[in-house]
Formats: sequence, structure tokens, C-alpha cells
Amino acid sequence: MIDKELLLRLIRETLSRGGEYADVYVEHRTQTSVVLEDGRIEKVITGEEEGVGIRLIHKGKTAYAFSNDLSQGALLQAARETSKAAAAGAADAPIDLRPIRPPAAFAIRIPPSTVSIDRKIRLVREANHAARFDDKIKQVTAIYRDSVQKVQIANSEGFLAEDDRVYTTGVVQVIAVHGDVIQTGYETVGGLMGFELFDEVGLHGPGLKAAKRAVMMLGAGKAPGGRMPVVISSNAGGTLIHEAIGHGLEADLARQKLSVFSDKIGTQVASRLITVVDDSTLPGKRGSYRFDDEGTLSQRTVLVNKGSLQSYMYDRLSSMKEGNRSTGNGRRESYRHRPIPRMSNTFITEGDLPPEEVLRSLQKGLFVEKMGGGQVNTVTGDFVFDVQEGYLIENGMKGEPVRGATLTGNGPEVLQSIDMVADDLGFSIGTCGKDAQGVPVSDAMPTIRIPEIVVGGAYH
Repeated sequence: MIDKELLLRLIRETLSRGGEYADVYVEHRTQTSVVLEDGRIEKVITGEEEGVGIRLIHKGKTAYAFSNDLSQGALLQAARETSKAAAAGAADAPIDLRPIRPPAAFAIRIPPSTVSIDRKIRLVREANHAARFDDKIKQVTAIYRDSVQKVQIANSEGFLAEDDRVYTTGVVQVIAVHGDVIQTGYETVGGLMGFELFDEVGLHGPGLKAAKRAVMMLGAGKAPGGRMPVVISSNAGGTLIHEAIGHGLEADLARQKLSVFSDKIGTQVASRLITVVDDSTLPGKRGSYRFDDEGTLSQRTVLVNKGSLQSYMYDRLSSMKEGNRSTGNGRRESYRHRPIPRMSNTFITEGDLPPEEVLRSLQKGLFVEKMGGGQVNTVTGDFVFDVQEGYLIENGMKGEPVRGATLTGNGPEVLQSIDMVADDLGFSIGTCGKDAQGVPVSDAMPTIRIPEIVVGGAYH
């Protein structure tokens, strides 16, 4: 990518007028996507891009420049422009670069580059065929994506990190119609892995699953409204944990008092049954990496331990401001973006109850099989989530399906109230947006019971 001597020159040039820290981020990315709509291949896109981002931290502020011209002259000019943010005199400390070895090893069995476009097209066609099992299915969109990202990160503390990140993803979205009722189904699979992803799960399975959900929900009744107990299945994905507490534990928001969890380290913020972890070392998970985008080694960070808040998620800038160490959560979308604190794989750890026992504990309530989208106000902790697939609980069993349900509540209050946690754990994947940049993540939680939450019904 870039030789060591030029990396050193760029760091020294960036620090030539002063500053506490500098780094250089080099990226080369190749991507392929195949999109099928209405039974036809609408798009087949392949491409590659590369570029360099150069950053200076000085007195708690960031100066950043990037370039897709990798010539020595262009990069040195970018470093000189970045250096102008400081005027405290040149840094005298000698700098050398030494490679750091990651503790996490992620094996890629089938690199996407070795798989033909024809095979990738066949994959989305199989998903389309599986999804059209019923004449109520009116539209199917199937998408295949892969991305191979090579990064090189060098900084003024002498670290040199190199990483290859291979992401493979499949998405199926369907629309089912009966009379004047329209329902959608949505399934995604993916992770930090190669085309072996589809050896394990295929894309016909997610296509059929999304379609069956949409057709089933056409006949579902109106969701009840009011305050009631809710069981959220591990199959629902980790939307609740991601939104209700995850963003609020990112150190930049917490430090700026933009989080309901600001200044709460050491206090009880959830039920004693709740332990929350962010772990970027998990093999195959979409939010995993060997190094973050600042060259800090990936790690497992316990954020909440038995209800007590232990840590925020830090990048280098936020950790420097607080005088502690980065937790390896400095992430960026590409070389065009500065790193900020972001989640990786965030989850509530398992409890010790069978999920069936959690369901049997309620005579009546709502069972959430699959969550939809959601949003949260990190300052207050208030959230609202859509339920994509839900059922009435009747005598401790999953009863009739209902549609149009929403869950409304306050993150800390709901987390404090959880009184049953099962021993299962289900992950969901996504691309998390923040500050106009997205990064791949996954999140998860076991089956849990919330004794009371506001359920809204949207259909009449």
C-alpha cells in the first residue's frame, strides 16, 4: 500500500507545527453488488477505490484531510495543510513504526473474488424463486453484496497496523398484498466472512422466510394498545440493545452530555440480570475487526456488568480527553471520514432460563418475534420501535399474530425493569449510521421479559 518511509514522512509533516497525535489511514476497497427486482437483474456493479486520510489532534480538536491521489507530492501537501491547525512548535519526539500483531484471526474460506458473477446472479435468482411461493407476493427485491477492504494505519505513537476485511451480505425484501392490506417481509444475512456464508445459509432460506412472514401478517389482527407485559425473542435481533443503550454509551455523546447515561459510571443503569458487552473479536460477525480504524487492537469491553455501568466506548480522541485508553471503538466509513466512537458487536449476555420458560411465565401479553426499525433520543433515552412480527401471548403460549405494533418506552427504565433473561442469544446485522457515516455492526440479545411497556397498535 504505502511504504514505511513515506508513512513516517507524512506523520512528521503533520506534526511539523505541533500537536499531540497524528495518524495516516490508507484504504483500498473493491466492491460487487447484484440487485434483482421484479424477477429481473436490475444492477450488477463492480468497482474499486482507494485513498488516504491524514489526521492531527491538537488541544482536543481534530484537523483532517483526505486524498484519492496517492502520489507522494499530493499526500505531503495534504499533511502540510493538516499541520496548519497547530501553531505550538514542532514535535521533537522521535518516531518509528513497528508492526503490531492482532490477537484475532479471521479465516476467509472462499474469497468473493474467486466466485463468478454468474454464481452471484444465480444466488439472487434462487432467493426470488423461493420467495414467490404464494400469489400474494407481488414484489421481491434480492441483493447480494461483497466488499474487500484493505487498510493500513500508522500513527505517531509508532504503531503500524494492516488489516484485510471481507464483508459478504445477502438481503431479501418482499411485499405481499391482499385486498387493501399490504405487508412487507425483510431478512438479511452477512458477516465478516467470504462466500462460504451462502454454503451455510444460502439465500433461498431468507427469501422464503421473509415471504412467509409477509403473507402471514396479511391475515393478522390489529395489535392491542396500552401498557402490557412483553416477551422479546432472541430471534427479534438486537435493535433494542443497539438503540436503547448502545448509542448512549458512545463516549463522544456521553462526554457532551448528549446521553442519558452521561456521568453514570459505577451506577446501576439496568436490572442486575443485565450485562452488556461490545466485542469486536467475534469470528464471522459483521461488526468484527482485528484493529479499529485508528490501529487499536480489537477487544471485548464490558459496558454494563450486572446492571452497573462500567465503561463507555472510546476512540482515541475521546480517551485522550478523559485521560484513559481507547477501547478499540474508533471507526470510520472510509478514508474520507474521521474516526468517531462506534459500536461493533454489541449484545446482552445470556441468562440461565430456557426461553420457553420465559414465555410460559405470562398468561397474556405480546410476544415479539422480529423487530423492525426504531429510533431513540439519546439525551432522554426515550425510544420507539416497530414490531415486524408479533403475536398475542395466550396462557403462556404464542397465540394469534398481530400487526402494526410499536413499543414505546425509556431505555434506562425498560432496562431496569427486565426481570427474566433466557439462555439463548440471537444476532442481527446492519449498517449503523451516525454523523453522516455508516459502519457495519451486529447486535444481539437473549429472550427477555419486560413486565410492562407501552404497546401501540397502528391499524384500524
